[in-house]
Amino acid sequence: MEPTLAVIGLNFRTSPVAVRERFWIGEPQRYEALHRLLRSEGIEEAIILATCNRTEFIVWANDVPAAANSVLRLLTHDFRLKLCDWSHFYRLMEDVAFTHLFQVASGLDSAVLGEPEVTSQLREAWEQARNAGATGRFLDTIVQKALAVSARVRLETPIGDSSLTFPYAAVELAIDVLGDLSGREVLLLGAGKMSELAAQHMRNAGATHLKVMSRTHSKAEEFASKLEAQAVSCDDRLLHLRSADIVVCSTTCPHVIVSLEDARSIAQARHHKAQVMIDLAVPRDIDHRAGEIEGIHLFDLDSLESVVKRDARDRRVAAAAANKIIADEVQGFRRRLMAERVIPTIVALRQRLDELCQQEVEYLRQEFGPFTEDQDEVLTTLAAHITQRIAASLARELREIPDRTGQDMLTVAVHRLFHVESSDVVEAGHEN
Repeated sequence: MEPTLAVIGLNFRTSPVAVRERFWIGEPQRYEALHRLLRSEGIEEAIILATCNRTEFIVWANDVPAAANSVLRLLTHDFRLKLCDWSHFYRLMEDVAFTHLFQVASGLDSAVLGEPEVTSQLREAWEQARNAGATGRFLDTIVQKALAVSARVRLETPIGDSSLTFPYAAVELAIDVLGDLSGREVLLLGAGKMSELAAQHMRNAGATHLKVMSRTHSKAEEFASKLEAQAVSCDDRLLHLRSADIVVCSTTCPHVIVSLEDARSIAQARHHKAQVMIDLAVPRDIDHRAGEIEGIHLFDLDSLESVVKRDARDRRVAAAAANKIIADEVQGFRRRLMAERVIPTIVALRQRLDELCQQEVEYLRQEFGPFTEDQDEVLTTLAAHITQRIAASLARELREIPDRTGQDMLTVAVHRLFHVESSDVVEAGHEN
């Protein structure tokens, strides 16, 4: 089996947030997971892309079934994957995997169609894998191409023009519950990009009293200064949770930070006055049962998807144009990879033709020589010219055959006709 690109994972299309959070891999864990995958059967290079919408293992696999089994073993060992969970995962390979990765990079496989954050997330995942020594010639080339395709899609189509994001959708839901947000108090737990976007949209909707809470208070202060908000201490967490009309959570904490008991205490202290809790995190920051408490309106990523899907339906034309670009890019990139895989065969063929021509020239010297210096030069030049013409013609045919099967058949034919060494053909079949 030839090496190829494979993507094994799950995303918002195949699984709810309750499943995605179970298989989310934090940054410290990714280094160890990458090193283990490199020692696993079927995998030569690997990248782990883990976001709120997906956990994907992007691998250069010399054996896709074996690579998938290696990922399965890792998930079973570290995340207690059960047989029933496997239905949430997909296994993509070759052109389907290329198309998927290009779509991911371009925001076409996002819950918010065209969202730009995923491009940065893919770049960061690639950099992390490179730092871990988990990528090489193939995945480096493929990710670079995916990022270039993303840039082209965003330049040539309006796919990224929508202002709708998860934080914006969160504001829409908050307005549905509370009405006018003027004068409302907003508590942001987390000081990342999601919190920044949420703060901007909340302020645009009329909320003027914004508080920021982060595990590191200095980071909260820096973030609050940027947003003209108030930094508050985690020591007074419940106090600020009780006073907030809207709570937005988007931390990277691996466990719940607003428990069911916290939610009950908050609702009771507020006399069950309406409060909107928006959980943008994976794993989730708020116990999913909090929404069952009177007065608390809890929205997680699954809730927000219904809002963003309305916008996606209106942008199908842009998505169709972007997908056409991706289809063209995949086809061109595949031709490039197919051309590269036959290079060892072409080199071996040229060497073999040179050897045959030199043998014939030497035979002519012995049978019909000695030749003058000019005659010998003409004879050598003619032999080299014939070698070049035959090698160039066969190289062109090998590179331009549109399908892998045809290319393999011609490679075998070249081997048989010109007695190219078997080791060269084997190497060619694994060069991709």
